Amino acid sequence: MIDLYFAPTPNGWKISIMLEECGLPYTVKPVNIGAGEQFAPNFLAISPNNRIPAMVDHGPPGGGDAVSIFETGAILLYLAEKTGRFMPADLRGRYSVTQWLMWQMGGLGPMLGQNGHFKLYAPEKLPYAIDRYEREAARLYGVLNRRLGEADYVAGADYSIADMAVFPWIMTHKRQGITLDDYPHIARWYALCRARPALQAGLSVMRDAVKRNPHDDAQARETLFGIKS
Repeated sequence: MIDLYFAPTPNGWKISIMLEECGLPYTVKPVNIGAGEQFAPNFLAISPNNRIPAMVDHGPPGGGDAVSIFETGAILLYLAEKTGRFMPADLRGRYSVTQWLMWQMGGLGPMLGQNGHFKLYAPEKLPYAIDRYEREAARLYGVLNRRLGEADYVAGADYSIADMAVFPWIMTHKRQGITLDDYPHIARWYALCRARPALQAGLSVMRDAVKRNPHDDAQARETLFGIKS
């Protein structure tokens, strides 16, 4: 059994989607990030960066003690290795998936996170910051659109953990002020992924909690961002 320490955010959904796609049994351990539960000692023991998601696998390959993992890229790679799914076995295919996974982790996710922060949550609207991250978001969308003009999925011909990592961030496009009409190849891919029943099941985890977005609460924003609104 797998314990998934989770909040309904793009990073959390990456892992719930993968678990549903693989059909692995798991238990959701909700982490109220707006209340600061990510700073609790028992959570820090498995996620020292005090970020969700984190995972504990009580039945790791080869047996033995439970394995705890933090960082979404590491979790996705672990689950792909555990199941033998959504990661090609050949060298070129494997590293195509790996590099696009790293692109999401190092670029798309952080930059869209900053774009959303300065547009929606920053107590002071800073034109320089808003412009900076709008431009970077547009650049990254352009990179992805060009890529998906060359291949059916992010890393090539087949759906993979790279798609699972990218999709939840693209799902925020309307809130980010981005229209997929400007990115037709992303729009095609987005519809293709969204039609997958397992992806929909992964997105449904703690769906009701999304209606209580912690970012929309002043005290939660102080907890999350360390600043007073």
